[in-house]
Amino acid sequence: MLNILTMMKYKMFSRLFTKTCLITPPTQITTYSTTSGAETVDLAYSSYENTSDENSKTPPVIILHGLLGSKNNWNSMSKAIHKTTGRKVISIDARNHGDSKHSSQHSYLHMAHDVMKLLKSLDITKVSLLGHSMGGRTAMVLSLLCSDLVSSMIVVDISPVKISPQIFSMINLLDAMAAVSIRSGIAMSKARKLADEQLKSITPDVNLRNFLLTNLVQTNTGSYTWRVNLPALKENFQQNISCFPASLKGLQYCGPTLFIGGTLSDFIGKKDLPAIQEYFPLAELKFVEGAGHWVHSQKPEKFLELVCGFLKDT
Repeated sequence: MLNILTMMKYKMFSRLFTKTCLITPPTQITTYSTTSGAETVDLAYSSYENTSDENSKTPPVIILHGLLGSKNNWNSMSKAIHKTTGRKVISIDARNHGDSKHSSQHSYLHMAHDVMKLLKSLDITKVSLLGHSMGGRTAMVLSLLCSDLVSSMIVVDISPVKISPQIFSMINLLDAMAAVSIRSGIAMSKARKLADEQLKSITPDVNLRNFLLTNLVQTNTGSYTWRVNLPALKENFQQNISCFPASLKGLQYCGPTLFIGGTLSDFIGKKDLPAIQEYFPLAELKFVEGAGHWVHSQKPEKFLELVCGFLKDT
């Protein structure tokens, strides 16, 4: 864990536009309604800020998590970025994830418009984007569609031009999660253990299993289910999640852009930079030694150093 977190004092606000499917919103989340367009959903988010941030002229940092993740996965890093930069940090749950609303539609265009809607409702006109994996592609799409909104962008271990062969194993993970069976009424600790045993057949990686298990929730009736919308994710995976939207070819975002990759990951490579710069001409590409796909959790100190150094100058 980052040493800097032990010194932090921050003010955290959490809000949720609409009640989410399957679970009761946590007590710290205030629920209210807003008008939804046909293609957008209301998003849950957590905000990390001090009272002095209200008058800050620096754009807030918007964090967008990866597939099967949530804003909660970024809690420690969000605090650290806020503490180090002094910027307001808003970590968002994507549609079909976390505490956000579910939808049968799940594409990068939909997710980008969801974020635009949230920012408009918060009266935010300029942001720095930080997206990992699926969230990184959402950030890219948002910057291409609405470049005036984006002050700068950080994309973590994903690119618009390359597909890692590993990504297609996600279908097997989604199927394995859907097949998990847990009886109602047992304690969460026991439910997690049972789910973990059932997931071992699809992945021996205990860290990955623990990551998946962050999505296990108990309903008001005592039954267990997954927080993520597995049917929608599986239905949209091949066409809308695994690949970058071809319709955006020719568009550019010309603001400051940093791509961060892990040296142990094959989601992005040094040779990808020229193709990346066709979309993002000012893009830089830096690698974190010894990190895999989850750079921010595997090498948090180095990741924080790169992110905050970039944000300082943008």
